[in-house]
Amino acid sequence: MSALADLLAFQRETEALAQVAERLGWDQETVMPRGAYAQRGEETAVLEGVLHARRTDPRIGEWLEGLDTARLEPADAAQVRRIRRSYERQMRVPLRLATALARITSVAQGLWADARAREDVAGFLPTLSEVVALKREEGQALAQGGDPYDALMEEYEPGATGEETAALFGRMRPRLVALREAILGSGRSAPVLNGRFDETAQMSLATELAGIFGYDWGRGRLDKAVHPFSSGSGQDVRITTRTDPADPLNCIYSTIHETGHAVYEQSVDAAYLLTAIGHGVSMGVHESQSRIFENQLGRSSAFTGWLAGRMVELFGEHTLSDPAEFDRAVNRVHPGFIRTEADEVHYNLHIMLRFDLERALIRGEMEVADLEEAWNARFARDFGQQVARPSQGMLQDVHWPVGLFGYFPTYALGNVYAGCLHSAMRRDLPQLDGDLARGDLAAPLHWLKEAVQRHGGLYAPRDLIARATGEPPSEGPLLDYLEAKFGRLYDL
Repeated sequence: MSALADLLAFQRETEALAQVAERLGWDQETVMPRGAYAQRGEETAVLEGVLHARRTDPRIGEWLEGLDTARLEPADAAQVRRIRRSYERQMRVPLRLATALARITSVAQGLWADARAREDVAGFLPTLSEVVALKREEGQALAQGGDPYDALMEEYEPGATGEETAALFGRMRPRLVALREAILGSGRSAPVLNGRFDETAQMSLATELAGIFGYDWGRGRLDKAVHPFSSGSGQDVRITTRTDPADPLNCIYSTIHETGHAVYEQSVDAAYLLTAIGHGVSMGVHESQSRIFENQLGRSSAFTGWLAGRMVELFGEHTLSDPAEFDRAVNRVHPGFIRTEADEVHYNLHIMLRFDLERALIRGEMEVADLEEAWNARFARDFGQQVARPSQGMLQDVHWPVGLFGYFPTYALGNVYAGCLHSAMRRDLPQLDGDLARGDLAAPLHWLKEAVQRHGGLYAPRDLIARATGEPPSEGPLLDYLEAKFGRLYDL
């Protein structure tokens, strides 16, 4: 089947170029000089033009037409499905639009960072308006008469729709709100970790934790970034974190979270390297790995008991040296402003807010000029607090400036998937708490690799979770876990 061989060889080169483009993004976030944003925007646009030309090359259509899909092996069939899906989507987006988006979102990233530092919404609105206009155009081109938001969301979570996601959130919200109200009305307050914690020692602990959670240092590195992220796949997967001398928990759990993403990419079957299925199947599944690492494993009472002892060894006695108190501090519930710092109870409520706002923006039901007022009003209604400054509100996240509309709901979908996976893991690993109490992650890491990570893009997202757990994904296991965990912590 020469058509298959030609198609896969061509795709391998495209995947390699895409990795180069992703490395430019890593560089921009970590070590690029601040004065290079405009030039990087041009570089990114040129490379995106090359990638777009490859992804819309007419030969792809010819090769796809020449295939006898009934004769394909499962891995080849999965590659062909993903290549076909990408080709059909890319063909709907004009080169002019693809390069314009790459250019403006690269520049917007730097402008957003400056605007956030200055608390300057008005100065950033023209740039954000341009990004939204281009994303609306892209959504309309992809949707071909359908819902433009669904078309954008499809890029990050194939098979998901805005309507289904809104229904899921509608089912989750009542139990989340009821749990939050019960916790806040319980009369129990969780302790807060106080003190000064050396940032070099924090990075040392972050390095240790990444290794404990399975990160392969021979194929990765750890750096600092304003907004922690993971980048790359296969043999080059990089993570970032951040440090604050007054808040070591932020460094610890940012690192564990990004390690979840990275280990997923490092664990994909090596035979899939630089192929269409050689990386995580969706952002929802990706987030399930980072969230189960961070929360169900990293914030479990068993693991926090081990971590409390390690903190004393590294930093000396501190205000929360008692393991039980440390556990309560790590899992403290409070209605803060910042999504990335939100506890497990509030986190999905942050996502629901963003989902509703960005869906309205892309559908043309809201204009960018109205976004700040809409955000602040919704936050006050959902969280009972008034946003004091833009960095607490609409300027806190980088996603909209860089054009990631349709991405936010995958965070909550990832939590739902993680709830399903955790329930199945507990069923299969009755010794899990004993292992976690020793800081031993070998068993859960192996379970996740075999159930999810090694498959890469071989299966569709929901099918992958169903195969791993034996049940179709649903919100029930996540909500049951949250009610049980925080019921224990807050004596509900």
